[in-house]
Amino acid sequence: MGGQKFGVLLCAEESEYVKEMYGGYYGVFVEMLKEEGEKWEVFKVAEGEFPSDDEIGEYEGFVITGSCNDAHGNDLWITRLLLLLNKLDSMKKKILGICFGHQILGRAIGGKIGRARAGWDIGITQVNLQPSHIFTSLKIIMPTSLSIIECHRDEVWELPPKAEVLAWSNKTGVEMFKYGDHLMGIQGHPEYTKDILLHLIDRLYNRHFIEESLAQEAKSKLEAVEPDKDTWKKLCTSFLKGRW
Repeated sequence: MGGQKFGVLLCAEESEYVKEMYGGYYGVFVEMLKEEGEKWEVFKVAEGEFPSDDEIGEYEGFVITGSCNDAHGNDLWITRLLLLLNKLDSMKKKILGICFGHQILGRAIGGKIGRARAGWDIGITQVNLQPSHIFTSLKIIMPTSLSIIECHRDEVWELPPKAEVLAWSNKTGVEMFKYGDHLMGIQGHPEYTKDILLHLIDRLYNRHFIEESLAQEAKSKLEAVEPDKDTWKKLCTSFLKGRW
């Protein structure tokens, strides 16, 4: 699959810590997804940096990152991102949406999104996988559930009939979905390390997004469980590179 070109649509406001330790969130995704011979580029869409119409045809697929912004908002860059996603959808380009990216992708195809009815989900969550031909096509034995790092207070409420829900959890009805063979959203963060989440919890607390009690509870629970990072990596790369 060498020579393919992929783009990261960066929606996050990056901290100096993540830039220094991981090369930013772009670096985190490249670490998880890039394979030999591929070219990966970043577009800081939250700062108004978008691929041009002439460029998008060159890309095999795109990844939409998380963000502190609301995917149900109407900021100018979010409106532009929705237009881009509609165009990429019409071209059947592969798009992988993570957290905010999962939600904005759900919105782009006509779903309903908003504040999570169960409130914040921060930590490592066990998600239940629905039976799907997507999973049976992989060359690995899939369990009935997987653990993943989560950090969100918004969610996908409802998807159009053509979308297929692939996973759910006790807190979130749509943890993962696909639309056709070219769009997939994951509410959790398969790219995160525990270190990134611990740093993010501090940022959320310091910016008054969460209470101290929630921050401490989330940190204490992290020690007891590990995310299934290798399986999530397999799922994400298999989707983006057309291996199912």
